[in-house]
Amino acid sequence: MLDKLEMFIAVARESHFGRAAQSLGITQPSLSAGIKQLEEQLGVQLIFRGSRFGGLTPEGQRALIWARRIVGDARQLRDEMRATRTGLSGQVRIAAIPTALTWAARLSAIFTEKHPNVRFTILSRTSREILTMLENFEADAGISYINNEPMGRVSTEHLYEEEYMLVCSDNSPFASRSEVAWKELDGHKLCLLTPDMQNRRIINKNFMDAGIAPEAWIESNSIVALIANVETGDWLTVLPSDIAHFLSGGKPVKVVPLSGDAQTHSVGLVAPYREPHTPVIDALLTEARRLPGAFDRKS
Repeated sequence: MLDKLEMFIAVARESHFGRAAQSLGITQPSLSAGIKQLEEQLGVQLIFRGSRFGGLTPEGQRALIWARRIVGDARQLRDEMRATRTGLSGQVRIAAIPTALTWAARLSAIFTEKHPNVRFTILSRTSREILTMLENFEADAGISYINNEPMGRVSTEHLYEEEYMLVCSDNSPFASRSEVAWKELDGHKLCLLTPDMQNRRIINKNFMDAGIAPEAWIESNSIVALIANVETGDWLTVLPSDIAHFLSGGKPVKVVPLSGDAQTHSVGLVAPYREPHTPVIDALLTEARRLPGAFDRKS
């Protein structure tokens, strides 16, 4: 039944039989047959369907909760038995907010030094996408904000406090300043992350708290694109300190602290809540707990 439950979870996630089949690497007829067999085994209809996916039935909604729990438990059993036999191994998928990709790199690098049989896939996603991916088993862990918006039932380990910096070209009038107030950016040409990014929502609030509502003339979901615009000399952007310094290195731009009473926000490792966690996720949470101190000592 386990493979049928995974098919059912995929259909619920994709809301489309063809995409669900593709995500599992099987044909659509095989997927449809598997769902039908699962419905026969459970004695209920799980999905409304005619010529296309029509949503989950009330029974399907309840079954989805159980399916996720059962599949999660099965994967945990497999991982624990494998760890007992060969040590930590396997593939870990981390979905990280774009501003925390440097921390995802640090965590994965340190972890693989201790556990060389573990491989990582690191994906850049919004905070909302990360929670959905964790729920749908598309990611094993995430790096995201842990104190700004509702997260549901998850395990977290704090990594760092996000502080915000102005990034400007060497020719900007702000380049020689030791700090810049948020309100001073009013009327300047800004390029910022897109509104679906939680970082952008935080920045918007900081501007509002400073009593201004500046307009972003260029928006992108890529921080690299923002830095590239700043290099032209006419644009300003606001980024968290760590990623700002990392991407500005060797470029004709300056990173200047933003002053004022803007609230910082905690970023950390996020994993689906389970007791106990799989051995790999448990070790990853432990490593995340150590990472800020280890990084501070190396700085």
